[in-house]
Amino acid sequence: MNTRVILVRHGESTFNVLSMVQGRGNLDRPELQSVLTGRGQQQAQLAGSALKNLTLHGIYVSPLVRAQQTAELLCQAMPSFLPQTLHPELMEVDLQEWEGMTFDQVKAAFPEDYALWRYEAHRLRLGERYPILDLLAQAQRFWAQVLPKHQGQTLLVVAHSGINRALICTALGLPAEQYHRIQQTNGGISVLNFGSNRAQLESANLTTHLAPLLGSVLPPSRRQERGCRLLLVRHGETDWNRQQRFQGQKDIPLNEQGRQQAQRAAAFLKDIPIHCAFSSPLSRPLETAQQILTPHPQVPLTLVPALQEISHGTWEGKLESEIREFDGPLLDLWQSHPERVQMPAGENLDQVWARVRAAWAELVAAVPPQQTALVVAHDAVNKAILCQLFDLAPSAFWLFKQGNGGVTVIDLPRGMIIPRCCSL
Repeated sequence: MNTRVILVRHGESTFNVLSMVQGRGNLDRPELQSVLTGRGQQQAQLAGSALKNLTLHGIYVSPLVRAQQTAELLCQAMPSFLPQTLHPELMEVDLQEWEGMTFDQVKAAFPEDYALWRYEAHRLRLGERYPILDLLAQAQRFWAQVLPKHQGQTLLVVAHSGINRALICTALGLPAEQYHRIQQTNGGISVLNFGSNRAQLESANLTTHLAPLLGSVLPPSRRQERGCRLLLVRHGETDWNRQQRFQGQKDIPLNEQGRQQAQRAAAFLKDIPIHCAFSSPLSRPLETAQQILTPHPQVPLTLVPALQEISHGTWEGKLESEIREFDGPLLDLWQSHPERVQMPAGENLDQVWARVRAAWAELVAAVPPQQTALVVAHDAVNKAILCQLFDLAPSAFWLFKQGNGGVTVIDLPRGMIIPRCCSL
């Protein structure tokens, strides 16, 4: 059984409002104590409402005040009461030399260090420490101490932007340089699943529950750096999805559930400005894209053949149980080491990676800065896109999960095809 971990970032704090460095200074310096604002309290309550139907088996909270306040308000919205465990490994990154300064002050006083913090945080050195490398080690210690106690259970973790990023990075095995590519909004929710031999990111930085405060169902972007925003969507369900048949490039249409998922995605994105759209030419993503664009009739839709699903060759149309009868060892290899598999009469992941990389580069180049594009494709193709956004090889294929009709938000800085932030 999987262990599920729900990560929540604390609500907006007084230091957030002032753009001040928080770190962990309020442990021994009362003048640096950062507490929730009224808006931060609302964010915590909304997160609690979003999670109220979950059955939890443990709650772990950073000992810093803003996280404890968030956890208290969040848990008030949940029907069952569990004791909260304050865990020192959930404290925020140690930036003691900067704590209490505004980021503008840090930039003026330490321009080189500030540039590292913004773009290569893992290389930042303060005194004799490397704060982000230390934070990643701290996250690994947390997983090592907590996960063995909760196998097959669901946990809630309430902490901070930095440590939450570090927890995601270390769970997925992402290198240190990927730390700043994952956004964590105040009150945002992320979900990790830990199986027997790997972790998987199910959701990152969900903010739909914060829409009454944000004015949007999508997370905010850093507009001063923003190039384009891409909404990566997986097509709605088909009968073969439901039956768990290998689908590949067989042109299987949406079923009724899939059409409803496309309609829900359309309702979810109806108020989001969309300037252009791209889709795999297969009918299931095309119908999903057309449904999403119903409230946006002026948006042009371009079909991109390279976004077709992986070709599963002779496996297409078959159940796992059927494949196991004639190709059992190869099926096991696909589930454990997919990068080693050549689909019989089909593709391998290196081929998928290559065509997706080229298509993605052309697609991004076609989207002007400050505009938003819709991209609708398939499970394996979207996994390949997400992996490549984090510079990951085909061996990382199973790290990301995106359900039928799921929407992933990707913000790209100007002139780049890799993200500064990503929300699933």
